[in-house]
Amino acid sequence: MNPDQINIVPILHGKLEFAFEVRRRFFEFQPEAVAVELPRTLKDQVIKAVQRLPLLSVVLYEEANGQTVYFPIEPQDGIVEGIRLAGEKSIPIYFIDRDVEGYAPKREPMPDPYAIARIGFEVYSQKVAEFYADLIPDQMDEMRERTMAYHIQRLQGDYNRILCVIGLAHYAGLMQALSEPQAIPLGRVHREKVKVAHLAEPSSREILSETPFLIAAYEKARQKEEGAMSLDRTESQEELLWEARKAHKKNSRETVTSHEIKILKQFARNYALLTGQLTPDFYQLLIASRGAVNDNFAYEVWEIGSTYPWQEAEPELPVLRLRGEDLFLDEKRIRFFRRLLTQRTRLVPVPVKKRKKE
Repeated sequence: MNPDQINIVPILHGKLEFAFEVRRRFFEFQPEAVAVELPRTLKDQVIKAVQRLPLLSVVLYEEANGQTVYFPIEPQDGIVEGIRLAGEKSIPIYFIDRDVEGYAPKREPMPDPYAIARIGFEVYSQKVAEFYADLIPDQMDEMRERTMAYHIQRLQGDYNRILCVIGLAHYAGLMQALSEPQAIPLGRVHREKVKVAHLAEPSSREILSETPFLIAAYEKARQKEEGAMSLDRTESQEELLWEARKAHKKNSRETVTSHEIKILKQFARNYALLTGQLTPDFYQLLIASRGAVNDNFAYEVWEIGSTYPWQEAEPELPVLRLRGEDLFLDEKRIRFFRRLLTQRTRLVPVPVKKRKKE
């Protein structure tokens, strides 16, 4: 494989830092074509959904066993970013993955993507790729990687610079497959009844890969900047807490002190470290907010943090309501015991006509 001709970006799906890397590579490499880890059977509907961004969509279809597969289209996903950039620059886009059924997504815990800000993308992706390379190869994964390698090798005859965005779990296997010529893969080339639906507003608070507040920050930065971008997730959390403080002051008439915020951030950081993360996730931030301040403040953090601003009351597509269990997500639940302000009855003098003494 010639690295001057093929630039492979291995990503973790849905994670902010990898979308930034896709953008950086795209503008530095100036590709003539973009290839992504998705099957061509979904191409038309996925591109339709990507063109709707920043409105959120879900591509869905039914497998032979009756199981429905859902693929949310999120702005901060590296593959979605690659497709979006190719469309904006009128560059050919190729879907090179194999269409498979009954595929179980990888669930191995990964190092916190925030580590990229400290050790760099190359070191992070190489270490994760080595982890996957040591696992026993799965036959379905091997077939997918050989299919992707075949399509990349075919594209080499047509383009001088190809940007390829794939999942980190397949990077080692793909590199191995690219080291030798691949035969034409046999498999499904067409799929019936692939649909696109608009993601319902309540679902956007529950199923997205990142906190909606962080995704919105990414989209806002994207609309302002051309070329490579950067956004620190810890700074986004600081902004979220600041907005929550203002809302708490307005709605509960209570001031969250700097000391409470300091305790909150220390609580959240320690919680994250206990779970092997460098930065707290949204759930950990909510628990810390409730512990350091109160349920009213934690509710404001949830309300602002889970709000995705681009929603339509009457979208042109059918609206789809999804829950975490539909995507086999690990869910955590939190209940807020809020103290609501009640309007006190003010005692006012009422004039009473005195009766004359009889």
